[in-house]
Amino acid sequence: MNHAPPRKPGGAQLQPAVTVSSLSPAPLPPALRVIRSVPPTRSCAAAVLAVLLAAGCTAPVPAPLPADAAPAAWSQPAPAGSAAAPVLRAWWKQFGDPALDALVDEALARNLDLAQAAGRLRQARLQAGRADAQFRPAFSAGARTVQDVAAIDNYFQASIDMAWEFGLFGAADAARRAGAAGIQDAAAELQAVRVAVVADVARHWLDLRTARAQQALAGRIAALDDRAAALAEVRLRTHLGTSDELAQARARAAQSHAQEALPREAATRAALVLAVLLGRPAPDAAWTQGPVQPAPVLAAFTVDALPGDLVRTRPDIRRAEADVERAAAALGISRSELYPRLALSGRLLYSYNLTQNRRNSTENQPALGPVIDIPLFDWGRRRAQADADAIGLDNATLAWRRAVQDGVAEADGALAALARQGERAAALDQARALLAAQAGTQARRATLGLASEYDGLPLRRDLLQAEADLATARAARSLAFIALYKALGGAPLPAGEDTPVASAEGAAR
Repeated sequence: MNHAPPRKPGGAQLQPAVTVSSLSPAPLPPALRVIRSVPPTRSCAAAVLAVLLAAGCTAPVPAPLPADAAPAAWSQPAPAGSAAAPVLRAWWKQFGDPALDALVDEALARNLDLAQAAGRLRQARLQAGRADAQFRPAFSAGARTVQDVAAIDNYFQASIDMAWEFGLFGAADAARRAGAAGIQDAAAELQAVRVAVVADVARHWLDLRTARAQQALAGRIAALDDRAAALAEVRLRTHLGTSDELAQARARAAQSHAQEALPREAATRAALVLAVLLGRPAPDAAWTQGPVQPAPVLAAFTVDALPGDLVRTRPDIRRAEADVERAAAALGISRSELYPRLALSGRLLYSYNLTQNRRNSTENQPALGPVIDIPLFDWGRRRAQADADAIGLDNATLAWRRAVQDGVAEADGALAALARQGERAAALDQARALLAAQAGTQARRATLGLASEYDGLPLRRDLLQAEADLATARAARSLAFIALYKALGGAPLPAGEDTPVASAEGAAR
């Protein structure tokens, strides 16, 4: 901190108690900056009291979030019935798969994206603690040697300085609000990563299981086509078939073996992505080489969530709300800069004359007084900044409304996909049942010698293909279920928090 050059003992020095100055983009020279310097008086105290009273009447900037941004109901039909609705924070348990439950727990504990998002939240909380620092008393100490203007005596000076800006006219509240908005944004980002990680783990585990099941069905179809080609060769030797029939059977068998590679590749890709989500260096070999397990089957459920619930549960809407709070804080700060800034400044100075080897008593007087900075020359610039921040708040509010609409549209789309895939799975299940009945009849005819094995192979192949189509439809319905609860913001919350931003305000204080 700069100090005035020392004077010789006996010189008079006036310590200003109140400094009224104009704020400008560049610092003014001291001769132009100090308008009035007077000792404390009753009129000065009255002026300071008036500023404090006026500052107390300054209202904070509201965050204009409309209550009717979301519709009252979904536009698409939601599953209804007597079944219980899945728990939003544990929706994947609806599959009833302990292996999936364990994978989700592992991902929440070891996922690298989650670790980074959690670090950003801790960083935001620490940075928010600085919001109040500028409005608390700040003390500093220093020591130096100086020479008087006459270049005769050298002085040693030690000082303790104090500065305290009160943050009036909403400045302190706006700064705290900005810090809380930063925490809210980081907390919502963390929850968004949790939602994405849980949904991705469930989706890729379902893809892996479905691909393994499809791989097994493709192998059975290929084996059936190999059997058909072998029987076609026998029929050709016994003059019961033709060479064209044999060629077609062999071509069909080759195509079936080629189709086996597709689910195998899908399983490998799903396993690799799953390992990354779990923070593992490589996938578990048992995922792609162990015994084939059936894909998880989605149990019956209902949906009791409403569009209005997205405002509380969907992370991207919470982030848009944080942007509104941040814009409101910026407007509050710019509005506070339109008014005088009041601070309390003090100094305790000790000066020793090194040349004369004696203490300089005239420089050892403590000083304490208010400082008022009044915006004069750049008030127009400040007014323009406040108007611009008001427009920024309006834009942030519009972005929040858009986030709500996008969330409702995404959830409605997932509901529509859930309904359509459910209808498709029901129709395919009916077709599979009819084909199974026909295959049973054909098998009984072959047992009685009324039909040959070769005649029943196409029907058996159609049955296996129907089972593969049904498995694909059920997987698509399960994926629509995952997409629905991802759109609803379903995921476990961090330990100790009831909402994604439960501790935002408290950490910013």
